[in-house]
Amino acid sequence: MYTITNIYVLAAFGTIGGALFGFDISSMSAWIGSKQYLDYFDNPDSNLQGGITASMSAGSFAGAIAAGFLSDHIGRRYSLMIAACIWVIGAAIQCSAQNVTHLVAGRVVSGLSVGITSSQVCVYLAELAPARIRGRIVGIQQWAIEWGILIMYLIAYGCSVGISGPAAFRICWGIQGIPGLILLASLFFFPESPRWLAGKERWEECLDTLALIHGKGDRNDPVVQVEFEEVREAARIAHESKDVSFFALFGPRIWKRTVCGMSVQMWQQLLGGNIAMYYVVYIFEMAGMSGNTTLYSSAIQYVIFLVTTGVMLPRIDRIGRRLLLLSGSVICMALHFAIAGLMATDGHFVPSVNGNSNLRWEIHGASAKGVIACSYIFVGVYGLTWAPTGWIYSSEVFPLKYRAKGVGMSAATNWIFNFALAYFVAPAFHNIEWKTYIIFGVFCTVMTVHVFFTYPETARRSLEEIDILFDTDVKPWRSAQVKDIFAEEVERHRKGSVSGDKEVTATHSEEV
Repeated sequence: MYTITNIYVLAAFGTIGGALFGFDISSMSAWIGSKQYLDYFDNPDSNLQGGITASMSAGSFAGAIAAGFLSDHIGRRYSLMIAACIWVIGAAIQCSAQNVTHLVAGRVVSGLSVGITSSQVCVYLAELAPARIRGRIVGIQQWAIEWGILIMYLIAYGCSVGISGPAAFRICWGIQGIPGLILLASLFFFPESPRWLAGKERWEECLDTLALIHGKGDRNDPVVQVEFEEVREAARIAHESKDVSFFALFGPRIWKRTVCGMSVQMWQQLLGGNIAMYYVVYIFEMAGMSGNTTLYSSAIQYVIFLVTTGVMLPRIDRIGRRLLLLSGSVICMALHFAIAGLMATDGHFVPSVNGNSNLRWEIHGASAKGVIACSYIFVGVYGLTWAPTGWIYSSEVFPLKYRAKGVGMSAATNWIFNFALAYFVAPAFHNIEWKTYIIFGVFCTVMTVHVFFTYPETARRSLEEIDILFDTDVKPWRSAQVKDIFAEEVERHRKGSVSGDKEVTATHSEEV
């Protein structure tokens, strides 16, 4: 069977798993203010709507927890195939929803799929990609999420303005199944992760896969040889270790990595991205927009999100992880406090906004425009920094034996906080209005300190080299200065190959 070996093609199709997450986000955010949805589901109040929105995250949490065991047992590729099948089933359940319970069940099933793909696509691509471009390859996962958000939002927008009655959201939710089918079909042509193959001691397949992806099929390519040696050593260490449980992720040599992997996913959520993604319609309604104006203004925000991440991906490995995380948290902190100030200055209490009793705060004048502008800037900064970097970082910090379960645990952390915030934000806008932004500003302040003192730089290093970085206890703020061992080894192999060729030539000349 033909096997895809181009890493960019693998990333393009593999990250459809990320697009599933994006589809599910905007499949809800686009409808929470629409007449068809509100009429059919009997105008859910803020608590119920928070529960509906968060139900996908609950399923994703369970899926992410199970993903590590599944991926270690049957492989990265087959676990993604199972996730694609689950996604199609979830889309069918949502499409046929007859009531809120039915809809929640569909979102939970879809969430199981998203939990698996959100963690294991990162693992899979990180284990396939060359170190020098690993950030942009894994970061395509986040870009795919954003493409999914925008595409589904535009489909939902078209359905909401062009179709009356429940058929509008049924068509929209049914279309979600198509990318799942595309992902399932493409995975038949994907190679298995070479590091998973090494973990199963399938060495010939491991070397062949590394050669196909990194050396155009040449097993003797210096990059392939160095990569293979590092993978073999990592697999040897992994086999000498005990079986990995979730408790082992907090063992003496691993706990720092686990804290980094889990906390970067936690902070990515507490940065406030959910405010922008799930409830953008609410924000713009409080700022005085209504009807179609709210919908296409929200679409602009998703386009900004998509463009900024797309601009960053080719540069993300040169800039490094720490600079992006630290600058993102500081700028987003300032924006949260600015939005809170604008809302408090020119806002006031109202019984409802545009007939929506879930919203009780209205902003007027220049402050309303300021809130919209800050929201757009926030999404741009989020797209440039934390949105792609959070997923990349958590996929890099774990050693081979712990990687699938560690990234699964990290993704589960993302989803449990995603669930909490998806549920919290709607009632927060209802009960504490502008003070919601103060809370997120404080989170940004704390994460800035945490990142600076505990996150080492991982950009442009092999996964095995990152193991050494953690094991030597280099101060995180000095970690970028540690020399590149992988590059030195590749150069040594190249010189060895050249010397060997010269010796062969000299011997041949003497014989002649």
